[in-house]
Amino acid sequence: MALPFFGRKPASAAPGAQRDARPGVEARAAQDDRPPPTELSALDFTGTDHGRALARVAGQVEVRECGSGIGAAFEEAAVLYANGSDDDALAVLEAAVGSEGGEGAWLMLLDLYRLRGERQRFESRVLDYATRFERSPPPWEDLSGMAGKAAGTELPLVNLSGQLSAAAERQFAQLARIARRSGGVRIDVAKVHGVDDAGCGVWRGLLAGLAAERLQVTLVNVRALADILSQAVHPGQAQARDTWLMLLELLQYAGDQARFEDLAVDYAVTFEESPPSWEGRGTSPQATAVQVGEGPQADPDAFAFAGELCGAANDTLKRFAGFAAERREVRVDCRGLRRIDFVCAGTLFNILATLQAQGKLVGLRDVNAMVAGLLRVMSVDKVAHVTLRH
Repeated sequence: MALPFFGRKPASAAPGAQRDARPGVEARAAQDDRPPPTELSALDFTGTDHGRALARVAGQVEVRECGSGIGAAFEEAAVLYANGSDDDALAVLEAAVGSEGGEGAWLMLLDLYRLRGERQRFESRVLDYATRFERSPPPWEDLSGMAGKAAGTELPLVNLSGQLSAAAERQFAQLARIARRSGGVRIDVAKVHGVDDAGCGVWRGLLAGLAAERLQVTLVNVRALADILSQAVHPGQAQARDTWLMLLELLQYAGDQARFEDLAVDYAVTFEESPPSWEGRGTSPQATAVQVGEGPQADPDAFAFAGELCGAANDTLKRFAGFAAERREVRVDCRGLRRIDFVCAGTLFNILATLQAQGKLVGLRDVNAMVAGLLRVMSVDKVAHVTLRH
């Protein structure tokens, strides 16, 4: 049974949709103050008389109604967005919802405003949405910052906190799993109050292992922690070697070359060995942090789709296929997914159809409404359980 959305009556899930049978899920959902997830299959995407229309994308791609049950105008908007034609998609949706657009189309329009960072236009429409469907609209959230193309801006950002020691090995292992699911990870250390030498050894081992796997790792907000570790190293005293090396690592991410070189000289004299070389890793743009073990982005047992999935030979989808091959129930975190193009959506459908045929249960959660529109066009909701982001 689909969970209600802003007061929606429960609706039957689409074929291929699965229930989350994990213990305690319903209890946790009852205590969660956030709105319940919206089932993609429960939304009405139909419009006035679009059922047999054709949609043209960039004057070349022709999309015919494919049994998805979506009005052609909304198919057109979904494919236009997937093709990178955001302005054209916006024009189609604004024209369509002016008359008899279903709730699915309205959510697509509101999410497109959020993806474009257009708060004023978003707020001018939410009252119309609330009046039309007699329920609270989605809250404003600026999703335009997700648009960065650089790999670092598409990776999940995770918060480390407290005092770290060798006992934090499990926490570091979670970081490694998140990095492997997403192709890398950003680690915010602003709330770390200290790391002992054994903890530094474990942390350095994690970073070295991820580097060997060619996964991208970035540390952010490192200066305060560097100041803390600097109090634990003493030139001329050959102790706490891992702390020395971790401090040198932090200075690399801080971009503080002068301080790094001074410390490197002290390290060479103290331990009578060559220090690490300066590589100037720098820092990546800031983003909203999540605690390890909390929230959907930090789920170490979920595969994360982030940024934009484009192209026929997409590495993320290849990693996902390998990840899913080892599991019976597969959770996919799409909160960081901004866009998926038509080719990748087709590849994803093929992967999910194969998994369904193998008896595997796959759930795509926190999907933005524009991506969800394309997934509906491609019938992905027939081979996986798809829920929209709040």
